[in-house]
Amino acid sequence: MSVQLVDSFGRVHDYLRISVTDRCNLRCVYCMPEEGMAFEPDERLLSFAEIREVVRVLAGYGVRKLRLTGGEPLVRRDLPQLVAMLSQIPGIEDIALTTNGIYLANRAAQFKSAGLTRVNISLDSLRPDRFALITRGGDVQRVMSAVRESIRVGFHPIKINVVLMKGLNEDEIDDFLQWTIDEEINVRFIEYMPIGHDDDGWRSKYLPLNTVLERCLTRGWAVESTGEVYGNGPSHNYLIRGAKGRFGLIHPVSDHFCETCNRLRLTADGSIKPCLYWTDEFNVRGVIGNDEAVAQLFFKALGVKPLNHEMAEALRRQSQSHTPTVRRMSQIGG
Repeated sequence: MSVQLVDSFGRVHDYLRISVTDRCNLRCVYCMPEEGMAFEPDERLLSFAEIREVVRVLAGYGVRKLRLTGGEPLVRRDLPQLVAMLSQIPGIEDIALTTNGIYLANRAAQFKSAGLTRVNISLDSLRPDRFALITRGGDVQRVMSAVRESIRVGFHPIKINVVLMKGLNEDEIDDFLQWTIDEEINVRFIEYMPIGHDDDGWRSKYLPLNTVLERCLTRGWAVESTGEVYGNGPSHNYLIRGAKGRFGLIHPVSDHFCETCNRLRLTADGSIKPCLYWTDEFNVRGVIGNDEAVAQLFFKALGVKPLNHEMAEALRRQSQSHTPTVRRMSQIGG
């Protein structure tokens, strides 16, 4: 390959996260307000054909990995059809899905047949009442059914995303770690990020992830750092000695991983976001069909991508070099 997607800091980008909708069937407290969200009308969302065309162009510049996100991607009709379309593009090697799992159990086999490689399932509490509180109405048993069905149809590894929040679910760290001991599951603890709401509510709930390793020490669990877990991304991965599964720490605030960032984001309404946190966006919809123009817009986006996102500065109320996004996580795609 002669030309790759490289930014001004020499980072090669081979990974595209594609939001297929800004809508969601839940209202998780860290992602979306309970009410008052204005959603994009259907006609403003990229069509499956438009998404395919963007990916086809980027595959020619070295993009190999895709992740479908939302909102909740499974509220988009006929999503397995998009998976099938993307899996047929030469050069695409890995298509993953991040989902809250509510609609996944009875569709997991369909996604597998369409060419989906992996699933990440968001699950911030194992307790029914607390899960309903965090998600504002979700049923944890439906998510657990999705986990079981994903294992049955052969997705591997199964990753469970847990956003840790002080005073809300930190007392379940042991339960999630025990799950990795008992089953071949990968739990990834994620720091609460100030995406779209840099306020005292976020700061009061923020919890650094060294808390997880401290809990292992308290329980007397011997922890080993592990090598790559397939598709691990920014996670620092560990296992408890003798465990069947693994756990990972994703700490964008306390120990950001920006220097090795290899990902770009495409929002549901067609905007390229070179960085999750900053406000910079470049809408690609108007040039789809012109391969060179699509590529040049992605290179333009890479040209303004900063070295890091400075979320730690936000935590300390320090000045920042760029303007943070006002979009909520559900509007960006994470």
